[in-house]
Amino acid sequence: MALKSSNKVDTNTYEIEVTVTSEVFTEACKSAYMKQRKSIQIPGFRKGKATQGMIEKVYGEGTFYEEALEIVYPDAVMQAIDEAQLRTVDSPYDLDVTAMSKSEGVEMKMKVTVYPEVKLGEYKGLSATMLPTEATDEDVDAEISNIRERNSRLVTVEDREAQMGDTAEIDFEGFVDDVAFDGGKGENYPLELGSNSFIPGFEEQVAGHKSGDEFDVNVTFPEEYDEKLAGKDAVFKCKIHEIKTKELPELDDEFAKDVSEFDTLDELKADTKKQLSEKKEADAKVDFENQLIEQIIENMECEVPECMFDKRTDEMVQDYSYRLQMQGIDLNTYLSYLGQDMDSFKATFKESAEKQVKANIALEAIVEAENIEVSDEELDKEFEKLAEQYQMDVEQIKKAVSSDQIAADVKKNKAVAIIVDSAVKA
Repeated sequence: MALKSSNKVDTNTYEIEVTVTSEVFTEACKSAYMKQRKSIQIPGFRKGKATQGMIEKVYGEGTFYEEALEIVYPDAVMQAIDEAQLRTVDSPYDLDVTAMSKSEGVEMKMKVTVYPEVKLGEYKGLSATMLPTEATDEDVDAEISNIRERNSRLVTVEDREAQMGDTAEIDFEGFVDDVAFDGGKGENYPLELGSNSFIPGFEEQVAGHKSGDEFDVNVTFPEEYDEKLAGKDAVFKCKIHEIKTKELPELDDEFAKDVSEFDTLDELKADTKKQLSEKKEADAKVDFENQLIEQIIENMECEVPECMFDKRTDEMVQDYSYRLQMQGIDLNTYLSYLGQDMDSFKATFKESAEKQVKANIALEAIVEAENIEVSDEELDKEFEKLAEQYQMDVEQIKKAVSSDQIAADVKKNKAVAIIVDSAVKA
């Protein structure tokens, strides 16, 4: 038995006392010796040949204690937490080793943060607003306009000044206090005026110049920019090589044939309306659910440990980083483009992370309150869906994804269904 005692010392905080028997700790010392002996030199012995007893006699009985503690710690603490029936949400902290020897074993105290207690408020019969689910003619026109934009082509314009919306091919070099700075130079760069991809004020000053013009652009770097340039005034020496403008295709049946599987513009518009309506319906459903869950969060009483928010924030940052890697972009490089450090970047996820954590806590509480269960048949269906989605064998999916996690997700989906089915559409 690893657990000696477990006592609640604060909200969501327990102090546990953990023990390791002398036999287990002695065996761990032997393992530590086997791991370290090749690096220990004792006069009269070849390196790695000294016995454990000889090493401990020369360097002290506690020579291998630190390594041995690292060996026994994970299993002992996990066993103690299980015995205390605690659901922890972070690593133990404030470790205090009160005894450690081969004759007595190990005794240690530590604190753990546990999953919060929840007191649910009302979660049935709530009221929320359902957004429109039918696409309007204006929606269709806007989408068709987007399709036209995506199928536009750039054509060179002569004898006129660049305008917002044009693409100007420019050379530029930036100076602060008459000194060029790193990353401030480009040649034949295609800059879309109005894209806001450059420093505020830059693109507006390019507009109004013709091909062949050489001119200065005066800007001030934002305060949240890279710390070397933040808030500083800069001058960019610029030259326009070419100005191009978008040429949109004619909106007719030929356009429909070029951009879709349809023969007429009317058919394209009808299909666009159908797809937009389906998307609006799905978005309205999600929005309706979110409104209800926000009310449930407001109605419940729960003090959520800060570490749960931090953990979810880190997961969201890692997921963002992974998606950037799939595009061949490193997160730190991406942040340098944005002029952000990691702390400010993480802060952008904080509010969303808090909402997700609270929503998850609320749904788990409803699952428990409603005694929601998942059958084997329901689990199998979920694994089959995942296998079809990722085009993998079902058995491969079962090895890759925990059935407990799938079951938890299904239970929470059932909880959402209970909330929605009992809700009133305002």
